Order: sequence, then structure tokens, then C-alpha cells
Amino acid sequence: MPGSGQAIKSRIASVDSTKKITNAMQLVASAKLNKTKARMEANREYAESLHELLSMVLAAAEKGHQKMKEDPSKPSFVFVITSDMGLCGAYNANLYKKLLKDFRDTDYLVMIGSHGLSWAKARGIKVWESLIDLNEDDAYEKLASETDRAIKLLEEGKIGAIKVLYTHYKNTLTFEPTMETLLPPKEPEIQDDRKKMKAVTEFEPNQEEMLDQLIPMITKSVLYSRFMESKTSEQASRRMAMESATDNAEELLNKLNLEYNRARQSAITQEITEIVGGANALS
Repeated sequence: MPGSGQAIKSRIASVDSTKKITNAMQLVASAKLNKTKARMEANREYAESLHELLSMVLAAAEKGHQKMKEDPSKPSFVFVITSDMGLCGAYNANLYKKLLKDFRDTDYLVMIGSHGLSWAKARGIKVWESLIDLNEDDAYEKLASETDRAIKLLEEGKIGAIKVLYTHYKNTLTFEPTMETLLPPKEPEIQDDRKKMKAVTEFEPNQEEMLDQLIPMITKSVLYSRFMESKTSEQASRRMAMESATDNAEELLNKLNLEYNRARQSAITQEITEIVGGANALS
């Protein structure tokens, strides 16, 4: 028992220490989730409204506008939003699986998050640019700068579309990797009772100048919204992973305590048997 009991006690102490860490990380992730979720919800509705507006304006604009013609034969400019920290379950793995399915060697990849950058380097995947350790204060500015570069490539005809691979947040238990085309935007859905209606749209000062201002502004807002949505999904995934780890640690502790008590009981029984046996031998 002495050797076996000490080994079990050592494991119990180790698992208990791990449980305290995972429980603390679960609480931190929950707090961050609530904060990030509030900002995401405030931004998402605004960004989606802007995206709809852009689609409607483009539908009313001249059909031949060069910025809005997707060319599948050309490379895509893809923002890939991963995490900077680990311990977030299958969050990053699901993104990589989606990327490998849709990725082409000629695509321009912007890896957001150190995990994505490390993953790409390990597989020899060329990365156009990387954005590491973005926080909520400087994220918009840095994403906007890359968006300007992407739009320039689109105008020059070097790429056929600007996309973002992010994790779509549905609720605290459900989130999924999603590839979305930012430019050109999808055509707006028109209600059946409005299909026959035609509106004359006037552009001030003119169509070209308005689109030149509107397209970058809306694209940046939508991209930032997807970034916030990914961060919310990351925290939700981390909270779930840490909750699961804490539950597993608790279950293992119960098994180890039971094992320790059995070993201790066995040792005591053996000692009593030896004492009784010795007493019988002397009598």
C-alpha cells in the first residue's frame, strides 16, 4: 500500500490542480464571452444592414461596374480568422478543414491569429499577410488597411473576389466555420410583390464616386463584424472545452479517491491479518 497509495495521492493532487486551472479558465472565458457577445450583437445587425444596402445600390447601378464582377477563374483574397490562444476545442481545426476544402494555391491568404499562421507555415501554405494579437481597439484599423489592399487588387483585375473564412455564431453551443464573399456581394433578395416594381435611383454626386466611397466602408464594417463574431465563437468554444475538462477532472478525481480508499482498506486489512497471524503464532 505505501508505494501504491502515495502514487494515487500524487495523481489526485495533480488532477485537482488541473481542475482548478480549467475551472478558472472556464470562468474567464464565460466573462469574456458575455462581453464580446454584447459587442458582436451591437455590430452584426448594423453590418448586415450595410451589406444589404450595398447589394441594393449595386443592383440599381450599371451592370458593368468593374468592381462587382466576380471571376472564379482568378485567385480569391481570403481573410482567415483563427485564434491567438489555444484550449478552445475544435475551433481552429474546423476552420482548417473548411479552408482546405475551398482553398486554391493561387489564393491570397491573410491569416488572422497566430494559430492559423503556424498551421499554414507547417504545411508550406503561402501567406500573403498575417495579423497577430489583434484586440478590439486596433482590430478595425488593421483589418481596414488590408481591405484597402484587397480592393486595389480587385480593381486591378488580379483577384476575382474578396472573401472571409470565419466562425458563424448561432448560440453558446452552436457555431460553424463559414466562407462568405464580401465582394462582390450577393444580389439582394426581392420580395414577390416588389419584383414588378422598378425604381429610378439617383446617385449624388455620381454613381462612380458614391460606389468608390460606399464599397470600402461597408466591406470594412462587415469584415470587422465577422471578426467579432469569430471572437465570440472562440470564447464560447473555449468555455465549452474548459467546462468539459473540468467535468472530466471531477470524474477522474472521484475514481482516484475510490481507488485510494480501496487500496488503503486493503492495506489495513492486510495489517490486521498479519497482526492476528502473529498473535496466533505466539499463543
